[in-house]
Amino acid sequence: MTHYILVHGAWEGSWTWEYTVPFLKQHGHRVTAVDLPGSHGHAKAIPGISMVRYVETVADVIRPLDHKVVLAGHSMAGAIISQVAELIPEKIERLIFAAAFLLKDGDTVLAAMQRDPAGEFLPEISFSDDQSYASASEETFRDKAFHDVEETRIRQTFPLMAERQATEPFLAKAILSDEKFGAVPKTYIRTSIDKMVSPILQEEMIGNWPVDQIHVLASGHFPTLSMPEKLAEVML
Repeated sequence: MTHYILVHGAWEGSWTWEYTVPFLKQHGHRVTAVDLPGSHGHAKAIPGISMVRYVETVADVIRPLDHKVVLAGHSMAGAIISQVAELIPEKIERLIFAAAFLLKDGDTVLAAMQRDPAGEFLPEISFSDDQSYASASEETFRDKAFHDVEETRIRQTFPLMAERQATEPFLAKAILSDEKFGAVPKTYIRTSIDKMVSPILQEEMIGNWPVDQIHVLASGHFPTLSMPEKLAEVML
C-alpha cells in the first residue's frame, strides 16, 4: 500500500482532488488531501500566508508517519512539494508534479509565469494596491482554467475557490539542492491544452531536474476535474 499526500495549488483547496481520491483508494492505497492556509474553510489573514507556512503545513502531516509517502502537487503546489522534499527527503518516496511548477534553485513561481510565452492566465490577474494578494474573475477561470471541465463540475467547485490568493508564495525563491530535493524520484504529468501553465513552460521546467517518468494528458490545467480517473491512472 502506498500513502499518497495530495497538495492543491493557488485559489484551490483539498476539494481539487475530490474526484481523483476514490480512484486511488480503489487500488487499496491510503490518501490524504491537505488543505493549505487560506483555502476554503481554512481562512487565514493574507499577511499570515507564506510559502514557509505552506511547506510546514504539508511537512507537519508527513513527519509523524512511520513510512515514506508519494507527495503529489498540482499547479503552484509543485513549488511547495519541492521545498517539502528539500526539508524531509528521507520521508518522500516519489514526487508527482501535475501541471505543476518544477522550479530550478533560486527561481520563483511568478518569474516562471512571467517568462511563459503562451501563458494566458497571468495577464488576467488583478493585484491589490499593496500587491499582497491577487484575484481573478469567474470568467477568467472559466476561459483559462476550466475550459475543458464539464459545467456541472464547474458549478460545484467554483464557489469553493478562494476570493483572494496571497502573493508571497508566488514571490518566494526556491531553495533546492541536488543532494536533497534532487535525489528524490520525480514524475511529471504534462497537460497538453493548458492555458495557465503552458506546455512550453512545462517542457522548460521538466529540463530543470532529472525526471524519470513523464506522462501527457490531453487536459487543461485541471485534470483533477476534467479527467480524474486518467489522472489517477498515471499517478499509479
